[in-house]
Amino acid sequence: MAKRSARSKRLQRIFVYPLEAVAAILMYTLFAILPMDAASAVGGWLARTIGPRLGITRRARTNMERALPDLDTTARDATLTAMWDNAGRTVAELPHLARIARSRIEIQGEGHILPFREDGKSCILFSGHFANWELLPQTVAHFGLPCVTVYRAANNPLVDAFLRWARRLDEDDLAPKGPRGARRALTALKQGRRLGMLIDQKMNDGIAVPFFGRDAMTAPAPAQLALRENCPMIPTRLERLGGCHFRVTFYAPLEAPAIGDRKQDVAVLMGAVNALFEEWITERPDQWLWLHRRWPDS
Repeated sequence: MAKRSARSKRLQRIFVYPLEAVAAILMYTLFAILPMDAASAVGGWLARTIGPRLGITRRARTNMERALPDLDTTARDATLTAMWDNAGRTVAELPHLARIARSRIEIQGEGHILPFREDGKSCILFSGHFANWELLPQTVAHFGLPCVTVYRAANNPLVDAFLRWARRLDEDDLAPKGPRGARRALTALKQGRRLGMLIDQKMNDGIAVPFFGRDAMTAPAPAQLALRENCPMIPTRLERLGGCHFRVTFYAPLEAPAIGDRKQDVAVLMGAVNALFEEWITERPDQWLWLHRRWPDS
């Protein structure tokens, strides 16, 4: 069995990984050749045409039924189609992120982050998989807040290397999730830099925090870092206004709890994060990526 597993992994490295990388490069090249708006439209059309037919959509439907039971079947189907459209546009817009950040972003709540534009003032800018989540580091950098972006590395190392290049971020500005990335994130905060984090995914060895009425395993690291370094956590919401036009809203920093017990403080802070995400998702359910296994039984 072990030999078969080792052989399977070796074949995957030799054949599957390169094929996946070539496919990613070809897709990126196609969308890079197309004008920005055309690329976004084509990506949206492809995803909303193909996506609802994929088996993974059943998971998204189940998640939505449990989180938003008041949506009827028609509204749920329309939301799932729009979710796929948004996801396809997000992929297609990858080659155009810098231009979108320069010319297609409406900023609100900038007063909440102006103090952190000064050198030496660290903060954690956090969001989730809303609208085009890839725009977060590009947008805050263009606004004068370059940050170290914590990201989940792709399983395929060749694809991961390509995506790091495609995002046009310096290696020093990327921190892969895991022990090495955690050390880099902590060092960045100690140096007075900012972190950018997407924190709406399941973490199997995280902590149970309510999310739409059910416990969801939630990564405690953002709250742990914020409390340890006395660093504000700033909610950063991305919304797609239509096509390649977006709004980024910065909110007031979350109030740090003062229970006195670190574990309880972390749980309360992450509970506030999940509650905020619930509000955003309920307002614009089509712009959140429902495909994640967010709950233990999903």
